[in-house]
Amino acid sequence: MRGGGRYHTCMSLVVFESVKQIHCAECRRGPLRHLVREAGVPRCLDCADLGHLVYLPRGDAALTRRAREASSLSAVVVRFHKRRRRYERLGLFVEDDALAGAERACLADSEARARRRERDRLRRAAEDVRFTAAFAAEIVRLFPGCPADRAVAIATHASVRGSGRVGRTAAGRALDETAVSVAVRAAVRHTDTEYDALLMAGVPRFTARARLAPRIDAILDGWRTVSRDRAS
Repeated sequence: MRGGGRYHTCMSLVVFESVKQIHCAECRRGPLRHLVREAGVPRCLDCADLGHLVYLPRGDAALTRRAREASSLSAVVVRFHKRRRRYERLGLFVEDDALAGAERACLADSEARARRRERDRLRRAAEDVRFTAAFAAEIVRLFPGCPADRAVAIATHASVRGSGRVGRTAAGRALDETAVSVAVRAAVRHTDTEYDALLMAGVPRFTARARLAPRIDAILDGWRTVSRDRAS
């Protein structure tokens, strides 16, 4: 293997992965996938007293770190990359018990993270319910003639987490009057007029808005006044 003895690592032992037809100089076993070079001579892992170790491919940094720390004997696995002309790390040989213990520790961490994610999800869901209720209440305060179910529907739509809608902006989260009014106006525009149909017909957005503005204003003006039935 090219440069077999010139790979330097902070670990004391290095195992080379080979794609060539190389046999152990001691037991003649081969071709070898993994080998150790001692004084330039290739040896299999058994002859190098590493045969009891198990291979851990790279990819999980936490598992690798824990297995290496727990293993009294370990060896880094490298392979020569011809195009890049350098050795690259592929994994680690560690003791079986060390790997098993590392896997248990990582599994415990994974379960703890899953429980934390679930707690966070429930907390965010509760926050969203409270915020949506507050947003709907502010809609009713500003537009007392707005039906309660419409207020809830508008608040729910405007405050979806991660949607980027007005309810998730800083002004929306602060229940700013202008932001809440914008959400209500947008809901009326899409639900109570043919605005979407005009867009699909190719009418420019601002033209469609200007054409429908009087009708939207009329609806909002009506919602700003409590009906006699609701007042009684």
